[in-house]
Amino acid sequence: MEKRKENGMSVKTRRIVAYVVLVLTTILCLFWFYVLFINATRSNSELKRGFTMIPSKYLGQNLHNIFHSSNLPILSGLFNSFFIAASTAILCTYFSTMTAFALHAYDFKIKKFMFTFILAVMMIPTQVTALGFLNLIRKMGLIDNFIPLIVPSIASPIVFFYMKQSMEATLPMELLESARIDGAGEFRIFNTIALPLMKPAIAVQAIFSFVTSWNNYFTPALVLKSDSKKTLPILIATLRSADFLKFDMGQVYMFIAMSILPVIIVYLILGKNIVGGMTAGAVKG
Repeated sequence: MEKRKENGMSVKTRRIVAYVVLVLTTILCLFWFYVLFINATRSNSELKRGFTMIPSKYLGQNLHNIFHSSNLPILSGLFNSFFIAASTAILCTYFSTMTAFALHAYDFKIKKFMFTFILAVMMIPTQVTALGFLNLIRKMGLIDNFIPLIVPSIASPIVFFYMKQSMEATLPMELLESARIDGAGEFRIFNTIALPLMKPAIAVQAIFSFVTSWNNYFTPALVLKSDSKKTLPILIATLRSADFLKFDMGQVYMFIAMSILPVIIVYLILGKNIVGGMTAGAVKG
């Protein structure tokens, strides 16, 4: 009995410590978002005086300055960023999952070579291929176009690797063989069996792909030239590089706060799918 009590107390103590650590970690993570939104309500002169935890009264003015600035097409920037990021997330997760399915479900001679080759491509930095990429899209007449920012995302070695590992854990070959015996085609098997089972993993990678594309500055800055097609990271960099007399830190914070709101919304939507998919898997198991 004493050993059980000691074990019970130790488990209870460990649980309390875990909860305290999780709460502190959550506070530390959310604190910087709080600072961002507080600074978005302050004026440039107030920000120069130092940090405060209390919101100010310049929220409406900062919003007005952003939406009525002739040099900052924020609405088109929001649309451009969302269109590119959403298209990238959809295409990246779908075709990377399809590639992972091909290597998981079929046996062929160069299977191991293809897996190694795709992982090797993952080690090549984007900056190394930037010059050749620019020359290619210039010859194709795709400068100042969204296509070079969306289509290459179809081939994502990182997403492929994650989906391949997830399939090995959650997609049994026996299920695929049963579907083939019942007369289902390969494309139907992928869309009606593999994709639903991989829903939690797809949701995770969709979040990562969306956020990566949303925050991408390097490639859009090289490809996009006209103001009407620029994404939010480029517009934020333009705002921060403004001349000292026109520089408004409150406006910059408001712009950054508005730029992360869609990311938070997407995470909340797909986060529910992650939890739901994991729960469904646990019930089936």
